[in-house]
Amino acid sequence: MQLANPADHGFEPARLARIATFLERDYVGPGRFPGADILIARDGVPVWRATMGQMRADGGAWRPDAICRIASMSKPIVSIAFMMLVEQGLIALDDPVTKVVPEFADLRVYAGGGGDVPFTPGPLATPMRMVDLLTHRSGLSYGIQNRNNIDAAYRKGRLDGHPSLADNDTFIAELAKLPLEFNPGEAWQYSVAIDVLGVIVSRLSGQSLGAFLQERIFEPLGMVDTGFSCPADKADRLTDAWMHVPGGKPKMFDAAEKSSTLRAPRFESGGGGLVSTVADYHRFCAMLVGGGAADGTRLISPATLRLMTANHLRDRDGRSTDLPHIARALFSDARQAGTGFGLGFAVTIDPVQTLTPGNAGEFFWSGIYSTKFFVDPTEGLSMVFMTQVYPSVVFPIREQLKTLIYAALTDSRA
Repeated sequence: MQLANPADHGFEPARLARIATFLERDYVGPGRFPGADILIARDGVPVWRATMGQMRADGGAWRPDAICRIASMSKPIVSIAFMMLVEQGLIALDDPVTKVVPEFADLRVYAGGGGDVPFTPGPLATPMRMVDLLTHRSGLSYGIQNRNNIDAAYRKGRLDGHPSLADNDTFIAELAKLPLEFNPGEAWQYSVAIDVLGVIVSRLSGQSLGAFLQERIFEPLGMVDTGFSCPADKADRLTDAWMHVPGGKPKMFDAAEKSSTLRAPRFESGGGGLVSTVADYHRFCAMLVGGGAADGTRLISPATLRLMTANHLRDRDGRSTDLPHIARALFSDARQAGTGFGLGFAVTIDPVQTLTPGNAGEFFWSGIYSTKFFVDPTEGLSMVFMTQVYPSVVFPIREQLKTLIYAALTDSRA
């Protein structure tokens, strides 16, 4: 990948060099992350990159073209795909989900039970809308949250987007048997909502989700290494995956040579199933920095992207609010102060509350293997960070990297 002179794009090179020093000193050197790769760009132009450490337990060096499990960084891509269909007039944000997923017609709100006894039939849920899926206000959950009997049922049914699920229809049918945690629109809860959205994209388009993404997003943007599995001819580029061990070095738990990522999944998880590279995800970010277009290819309009990256969280009085005031379980803590949520992206609404440099309107997300990205439209700035350590909530790496990146940005447009 060709890198431009960072000084020509408003960065002080010596300050950018601190990022590599920080990563080596605090993460890769001590073994918190076996390896890492970071790319910074401005106005879609790559200006600085550092690749370090190892991508496999056998000591193989981290390659610039390493293929990583991006997990929930799949969500923004699938959200863009859905909004492309909205722009075609095939669906609307306030349409009921039952318009495409009639299996959800009898969803109930949790009223008790679970575990060794059947769920108690609760009241009929308020109709779920498409926008409730995009904003994680659907009432659906994630088994990984591991808090209650509903989460346990998700784990038992392997409903967290597991690739062994038979197909889209099986996923939806099993999900429809379980109660919602709350009426759609009442709260924010991280969930399988974008997996459901991926099924909707497939049903509306008449294609598999993978085929739609390939034809409408990956191919036009030149994302040549992104998909729901790693092809055999690229297997040498797939990373191992490690798990965080409190007080110790991460333990490798998914060896690249044996990974299920090498096989095409039965269920294509729109919420977490993609693999990609730093270069490919940079191309996606360049499109976002470009207001929905990159290198002459437009995926969505600037107006649609502005709608997607506005804060959609509201309290009971209809006032704008942030995640700590409306979220349940994950992302409900004080670290999310000043952070709202749009249509597929988290959104910075008050940089002061985040205690991290940046601008209102920045949007971002991460993956459970500690992958990160953010886009700041005010500065035309984007970052893609890859490593492969599960889970992502252990270290404040995005905030730390942001602090160093903005410290190096000397030509601010804010």
